Amino acid sequence: MAAPTSFNTTKPTVETKEKVDYFNLPCPIPYEEMHREALMSLKPEVFEGMRFDFTKGINQKFALSHSVFMGPTEIPSQSSETIKIPTAHYEFGANYLDPKLMLLGRVLTDGRVNARVKCDLSDNLILKANAQLTSEPHMSHCMVNFDYKGKDYRSQFQLGNGALFGANYIQSVTPNLSLGGEVFWAGQHRKSGVGYAARYSTDKMVATGQVASTGIVALSYVQKVSEKVSLASDFMYNYMSRDVTASFGYDYILRQCRLRGKIDSNGCVTSFLEERLNMGLNFILSAEIDHRKKDYKFGFGLTVGE
Repeated sequence: MAAPTSFNTTKPTVETKEKVDYFNLPCPIPYEEMHREALMSLKPEVFEGMRFDFTKGINQKFALSHSVFMGPTEIPSQSSETIKIPTAHYEFGANYLDPKLMLLGRVLTDGRVNARVKCDLSDNLILKANAQLTSEPHMSHCMVNFDYKGKDYRSQFQLGNGALFGANYIQSVTPNLSLGGEVFWAGQHRKSGVGYAARYSTDKMVATGQVASTGIVALSYVQKVSEKVSLASDFMYNYMSRDVTASFGYDYILRQCRLRGKIDSNGCVTSFLEERLNMGLNFILSAEIDHRKKDYKFGFGLTVGE
């Protein structure tokens, strides 16, 4: 008698999508840092002339800094040509860094004094303040921020001179998507406005969009090609003045240096190189070519100290 034929009665497994726990969403980044990945590539700190920065640590929390800058400075002009005057200044700074308190101060030879404070009032509430004092009339300013970090949201309240009041809020709605909004009132200029923003981020890309009643529409996209290479693009549109600007940039981290640059729709090409020569010694090259204005900038510098 023949043996009975055996049949596999096991049903094929169906891959189930992992359910999203909407009560355990990640905390989003601050509203004011919505475009931070794009700004790293598209807004390098370019300069013209020579710059030297030296930082000396006194102990683990306190350090002194010295900065020297020599190069031209642009002055406002109604003509299309760029007007520059040669300038040079020295800056002395003091830094106090603690896990819950940060104090930064800068004094420049032109009379300006800059101060910045960051204090953790609690595990969730942070106080931030920055001020600039100058001898020029109506040019000094001060801003105080109260930042609250929730489980899956962040909120901020701002106070500034000139009767400036502002508030923003950002909320995670999925593990990758966060939505937010802001309001502000400038009493000195009798202006108010509202804004809305969205941010979608994964391990490989970040896309952000922001619109405000002041007329600004800002879009940015960052593609992380690898751990060392990122490509970024942005689009800025002002529907009040009808100005449109688009740019494309890159951020390339090599073994001993970091190279960033961009090119925009106005014909401006920018490149910024930071080369690590030795421990605590960095060499900086900065270049910007504006073909439309026929303005060419080149700068180099050294940074000593960590």
